[in-house]
Amino acid sequence: MAMMKTALYNGGKSMHLAEQKLPPIGESDALIAVHGAGICGSDLLINSEPTVANDFPAGHEVAGEIIEVGKGVDKSRIGQRVAVDTIGHGRACMRCWYCRIGQYRSCMDQAPIEGGGFSEYIKRRAEGCYPIPENMSWNEGALVEPLAVSVHGIRRGEMTGNETIVVLGAGTIGLTAVAAARSLGAGKIFISARHEHQAMMAERLGADMVITSGGSDLLESVYASTQGRGADVTIETVGGNSVATLEQAIEVTRVQGRIVVLGGFRKPLTTNWLNPLLKEQSIIFSSCYSVMNGRHDFEISIDLIASGRIQLQQMVTHCFGLDQIQNAFNTAYDKSTGSIKVQIQS
Repeated sequence: MAMMKTALYNGGKSMHLAEQKLPPIGESDALIAVHGAGICGSDLLINSEPTVANDFPAGHEVAGEIIEVGKGVDKSRIGQRVAVDTIGHGRACMRCWYCRIGQYRSCMDQAPIEGGGFSEYIKRRAEGCYPIPENMSWNEGALVEPLAVSVHGIRRGEMTGNETIVVLGAGTIGLTAVAAARSLGAGKIFISARHEHQAMMAERLGADMVITSGGSDLLESVYASTQGRGADVTIETVGGNSVATLEQAIEVTRVQGRIVVLGGFRKPLTTNWLNPLLKEQSIIFSSCYSVMNGRHDFEISIDLIASGRIQLQQMVTHCFGLDQIQNAFNTAYDKSTGSIKVQIQS
């Protein structure tokens, strides 16, 4: 049986190359040759502490070329350049109630996890492979997934034209949230950033004001811009082990404003829920992507990149081959390298 190279986490804060059998292709499947796979913040968190080794590759920000399809898939799809929804649509049964309403991540009969994009090849259901045009680079194709996360958050927050937006955090999702909000009609956009190179990128993607100093400067700037009201929509992208950014979101958002939580909080946290209650704020949790109002977030994200309305290529600061994946992870961890988005490419 044909083999492929993959990169596996060894359970001790490092990655190693391995050889695995190519996955068998089912009736509804596509086999994709991976040409771009981004390292996500969640990948860094998973590998940040010693734990059990994995026996399949991670990597969910994936673009590549379909090279084989199952007997139930139109053969004309072979050769298509695609961005792959590896988490939801690419594993969906397409029969259950959730699939019928486009909520593929909640599919009640998902295909098993068989490996992600840190590999030469990946298998997913063909319906979850979204065509990308020839004018879109593999760098950009592998950024469709994180942009879709932010597009979904903006749509979940029901942002309307010219509203004031605050984005907390300037990692990949924070930066794509700025780009998504700008392209979808936001008014003034504020963002908090820890590192100078992230701040500069936020400005290039459309942020009006970047706050790097922390403390009360963000609150004061937003209040000064809104006659003391606060943001209409705040996008929290940090998560982690502290409630600080959630409390900051509550503080900086106006009465009856919306707070969209994109950050993954990693342990139970306690806060004073009386504050958002008295302000009648909506706290909206947003996870990954789905079909909303007849369109999948991947489709919107591809259109925004392909049309040039969002220039995401500039976010890719470092590229490595699969055989250099440990160097890639080290670079993504170490922000002194100036890394924003690190990708594995072939």
